[in-house]
Amino acid sequence: MTIARKLMKPALRWLNPKTSDRLKDFKMNKNTNLKPNILIVEDEPALVEMLQYNLEKAAFRTEVARDGEEALLVVSETKPDLVILDWMLPYISGIEVCRRIRRDPETRDLPVIMLTARGEESDRIRGLESGADDYVTKPFSPSELVARTKAVMRRTRPIFNSEALTYADVHMDLSSHRVTRNDKIVLLGPTEFRLLRFLLERPERVFEREQLLDHVWGLEADIEPRTVDVHIRRLRMAMNQPGAPDLIRTVRSAGYALELRNEV
Repeated sequence: MTIARKLMKPALRWLNPKTSDRLKDFKMNKNTNLKPNILIVEDEPALVEMLQYNLEKAAFRTEVARDGEEALLVVSETKPDLVILDWMLPYISGIEVCRRIRRDPETRDLPVIMLTARGEESDRIRGLESGADDYVTKPFSPSELVARTKAVMRRTRPIFNSEALTYADVHMDLSSHRVTRNDKIVLLGPTEFRLLRFLLERPERVFEREQLLDHVWGLEADIEPRTVDVHIRRLRMAMNQPGAPDLIRTVRSAGYALELRNEV
């Protein structure tokens, strides 16, 4: 179970069931779980609050880690779409966190923006050579950081700016909510559509059931991880046309991935 889900579940028990249902419906209807997820790694509370406010206002989701060790754990558990990483952190420095992200095959392509008060050219070079995609010197304006975040996302994750998603022979039109496979219409329920969209935006990455719950259903959705299996099965039944390969790979004891495998 992810850190965020562990924290959210006890709080849900104190919610009125009707209130909880309204929260679920609101979040699902707004598709906030399908927005790009930004991990903010920063130990200054005021700066964290400012970053969260401006990034969420710009249609990003955010989560926070306050030291280097927590950052690596959250990256491993939730697989964010971009990391905003402070250089000076407790326990493990931002430079070392970035290096470890780049060394891990699962995260080596994860975009990283480095934040630091170090403005010397040698420091900027060191930050970029550690693997950062961009380098922002403090103090900075919130609008500049949001603009840089969007620029890095466009460069490294162009799929988030597209009105259509394609993988193998599957095509999803986001404006019309239409899915086709091999030019044949695929009929999906709302949950299966969101699930497929999430996987299409992140193909060939393995996600645990808890991660899919957090991203597709939302942190406040108090449902069991095995619910994911039910909707994966429904998605497979809708997607797998006669003679077509199964694009959803089940990774035993790990989760699911959208992946075209070479049949031997």
